[in-house]
Amino acid sequence: MRSKRAKVRAGVSMAATLPMLAGALALGIPAAHAADTPGRETLAGTKPAWATAKADKGATADASQVTARVYLAGRDASGLAAYAKAVSDPNSAAYGTYLSAKQAQARFGATKAQVAAVKSWLRSAGLKVTGVTQHYVSVTGDVAAAEKAFGTQLHNYAKGSKTYRAPAKAASAPDSLNGAVLTVTGLDNAPHKANHADQLPAPGAVFKNSGPFSSYYGSNIATTLPDAYGGKIPYAIQGYTGKQLRAAYGAGSYTGKGVRVAITDAYASPTIAFDAATYANKHGDAGWSTGQLHQVLPKKYTHTGADECDASGWYGEETLDVEAVHAVAPAADVTYVGAASCLDDDLLDSLSKIVDKHLADIVSNSWGDIEANQTPDLAAAYDQVFQLGAVEGIGFYFSSGDNGDEVANTGTKQVDTPANSAWVTAVGGTSLAVGKGDKYLWETGWGTEKATLSADGKSWTNFPGAFTSGAGGGTSKTVAEPFYQKGVVPNALATANNAAGNRVVPDIAAIADPNTGFKVGQTQTFPDGSQQYSEYRIGGTSLASPVIAAVQALAQQARGGKPIGFANPTIYAKYGSKAYHDVTDNPTGSGLAVARVDFANSFDASEGLLTSVRTLGADSSLKAVKGYDDVTGVGTPAGGYVESFRRR
Repeated sequence: MRSKRAKVRAGVSMAATLPMLAGALALGIPAAHAADTPGRETLAGTKPAWATAKADKGATADASQVTARVYLAGRDASGLAAYAKAVSDPNSAAYGTYLSAKQAQARFGATKAQVAAVKSWLRSAGLKVTGVTQHYVSVTGDVAAAEKAFGTQLHNYAKGSKTYRAPAKAASAPDSLNGAVLTVTGLDNAPHKANHADQLPAPGAVFKNSGPFSSYYGSNIATTLPDAYGGKIPYAIQGYTGKQLRAAYGAGSYTGKGVRVAITDAYASPTIAFDAATYANKHGDAGWSTGQLHQVLPKKYTHTGADECDASGWYGEETLDVEAVHAVAPAADVTYVGAASCLDDDLLDSLSKIVDKHLADIVSNSWGDIEANQTPDLAAAYDQVFQLGAVEGIGFYFSSGDNGDEVANTGTKQVDTPANSAWVTAVGGTSLAVGKGDKYLWETGWGTEKATLSADGKSWTNFPGAFTSGAGGGTSKTVAEPFYQKGVVPNALATANNAAGNRVVPDIAAIADPNTGFKVGQTQTFPDGSQQYSEYRIGGTSLASPVIAAVQALAQQARGGKPIGFANPTIYAKYGSKAYHDVTDNPTGSGLAVARVDFANSFDASEGLLTSVRTLGADSSLKAVKGYDDVTGVGTPAGGYVESFRRR
């Protein structure tokens, strides 16, 4: 399961090898230059791609209201990018020379004079300053004031079947601010989201898996069901537990002791402490110690409705992330940072809290959107936070997506974001086979094809069936190839969308296939209205991301607690070594599939059962092959991975 932001975005991210020049050059688009109005500096990327002349429906009424954020570039934007690269590169003399949060702010944050100048400019245009943080100045006001401040008219544009507001040309800021503004967000309002009640809804409707199951791969063969790939196949895993995952990914005696892991999602499950404790007790994980699980939550929540962000749908995301991290790294300190909504501004605030207070060294993020919905202004804001994290020794891990190449989902081959950022570790997914005695058997790239049982029960209809889901991956259309991928990522992948080379996703991978997934325990709402703890199997790269974050916690413990920081340069430096399982789609050479039986109503057998066969290792147009690939990256952690971080 992978939660999606409701906020529609479009965008370009920043390459690791390029400096951030007021949010422009670093985004792979022209550097800030003189705007149409003399004395102003263009904030590149602030006009969305969908705001075309053909879609223009005329000027927005002057009295309409605008809420925006003006992000601050800081005192040394290009220096921030350069230092973030240096401290993350094992070949750099500055490798591991991290700054404290206070030092990072003092060296790269905006000065008081810059903030004062930005506020004065905005107020002089007639906008009201509603908030100031280390990262941005928020404002409200009417369209006329916004147009005056940002040097562009705001028009209404058709986007699909709806109409939204957007700048008629890129916004700009006065030259007199001397590059203090990174970008501005909120000038477009696609889609509009109204505030909602402060209270979170009750837990979502119950979901349960039917049996039969396998307790480990191959433990229960479906002898009464039709053959697939020349023989009988096993039933799907009931759900791996921490003991099995720790064995598969080489945890050894490491537990993550002394390491801080943060998790970001939207909202907060009201039963997370109870659910996590109950789950650990039922499955032999170490109990949670007092103060080991923390929550950092906003004062209120917004956009909670099912037709907006579906707040209760995020409870399972948090539950999965918290329980998966603890299962693999049972002694790690876990801090959950919940966003006020699924919108970018609120998710950015959650990430910023972690950086501003250095709440953790490792951050797992099981959320995202398609690259086509990313806007350059937000990409710049995200990347600035990731860079600040890098200079502090904080690494961000993002799930790569659950729709393969996204063609079946969107009609267009593309990657997901923020996983496409050159400043984060994108985590792909696999189907994992753990055998008897917790022995690692093999992995395939996660990609599922599904065929149903025929009416007479003697064959699979249209075997192997249609693609249903798979690990996200591929080549970015907007982010330049980062230095750490050069020489590792095959040229055919890097140049798929740009002869000069672009970012390829993912970087590393772990278990994601729901058919070989992880068991979680969560309080859910049952048909009779009661709320009860129950368990089910789950997957998606939303599982892979916290698993890799937990493995990184083990690796950090192995190196004496020294933070790994932004891990990609180190991850790629280990490419081709015994630190990784080199994952391919058909490791046995005979084709792989599992049988799965589901409740028709997702709860019990009262409305019947659905039987299907799920082929493994069939991820849309993406292929897991020997070496680096766009399903599993450099591979998955092997027995030597955690130990490879030991300081010698």
